[in-house]
Amino acid sequence: MTSQAIQNHLSDFLSFLAKESVKGTEYLPSLNELSSALDMSVSRLREELQVARAMGLVEVKPRVGIKCLPYSFTPSVSKSLAFAVSTNNELFRQFSDFRSHVEASYWYQAVSNLTEDDHYELNQIILQAQRKLKSDPIQIPHEEHRQLHLAIYRRLDNVFVLGILESYWDIYEAVGLNVFEDQKYLERVWDYHQQMVDSITNNDFLSGYQALIAHMDLLFQRDQENSLIRFE
Repeated sequence: MTSQAIQNHLSDFLSFLAKESVKGTEYLPSLNELSSALDMSVSRLREELQVARAMGLVEVKPRVGIKCLPYSFTPSVSKSLAFAVSTNNELFRQFSDFRSHVEASYWYQAVSNLTEDDHYELNQIILQAQRKLKSDPIQIPHEEHRQLHLAIYRRLDNVFVLGILESYWDIYEAVGLNVFEDQKYLERVWDYHQQMVDSITNNDFLSGYQALIAHMDLLFQRDQENSLIRFE
């Protein structure tokens, strides 16, 4: 795809923003200055700016200005996914299945990039989750669940994979999947997590992959059972 063909998919402001990001620009000029430079009305610029903010491309603060942000796939995916499940809750199950395939596909690449410090952190997450499961009353280690999966894949040099995984967890809680499950179910989930982390620590990536697949199968079964959940 040629550069001009790419530009045809962007508004004038987004094209300008992309060029400024490539140059390493940290802050954009004021709206009045941008209006003159781009030959656009201030009202139209405000509309374009709202789009850029929704995509996570800029941050706007009073008396600070318009700050260019590093590219992230997450904001666009999260907002699109939130809209999707608001119209059809079945779509989150589809996205969950998609996410499972992404994690499986990138498992070996992800775990081979982890450091000893990462291994230590993963084990600490497991310990914290186990403490919650053994507490009275029991606490659901939802935050640890998110932390564990994202920590495994965070060394990937792929913003699109990370965007998919981060968006999954952004919406996971919103659709009610962090609610209390049968304790035996939670214990099985964290047994698989323990196997995954033990395998990563011991560089036995195949066993870790097998534990991941078993964990995903368990999640798929729950998704099937909960496919009639109503979302507000």
